[in-house]
Amino acid sequence: MYLHLGQNVMVRHQDVIGVFDLDNTTWSFRTRRFLERAEQEGRVVAVGDDLPRSFVLTQEGDGPPTVYITQLAPATLQRRAEGGAIFDN
Repeated sequence: MYLHLGQNVMVRHQDVIGVFDLDNTTWSFRTRRFLERAEQEGRVVAVGDDLPRSFVLTQEGDGPPTVYITQLAPATLQRRAEGGAIFDN
């Protein structure tokens, strides 16, 4: 099953570690440092060109986590996950 993050980007539901609100989490120095490091390592995927509202942290297998920056609000992503906007393969 897949969660649609916007544009044409979907991630496997089982790979999602968490969905985070950018307005609330970027106040923390540790979160900013984590995001900067992920960007430097090439593990950040920007979903769309609009103002980012949240980021989704995913991990496939034993590799490092991937950060998806999306313009969708965390509440929207939660509704999609709970309301059947998760797509079967």
